[in-house]
Amino acid sequence: QVQLVESGGGLVQAGGSLRLSCAASGRALNSYIMGWFRQAPGKEREFVAFIATNGVTIDYADSLKGRFTISRDNAKNMVYLRMNDLKPEDTAVYYCAAGMLYIPSRRPERYDFWGQGTQVTVSS
Repeated sequence: QVQLVESGGGLVQAGGSLRLSCAASGRALNSYIMGWFRQAPGKEREFVAFIATNGVTIDYADSLKGRFTISRDNAKNMVYLRMNDLKPEDTAVYYCAAGMLYIPSRRPERYDFWGQGTQVTVSS
């Protein structure tokens, strides 16, 4: 089992930045594809970014490219999401997820373990 705990969310003005952190325990993260997803009220959970075990293969939702950056530190069992130029439409609960996948995926159902989420609210 992998336990994931997100932190770093909060209230920020449009144009501001936040860095989300995801701390893992229970198992080493270096065997897991890590993903960030988000869910706004009344909407389905959507893909934000994933990062492969080697930290090299990375993908972002098309609408977020250039503003968000995912990274990982396997030695610290941590995953991060840097979010710049935040917009009100980025308001959501952000979730960290871990998956024992051969191929990274944008599909949330492919991930095995989830954190409880951290709220990000962007005011206009």
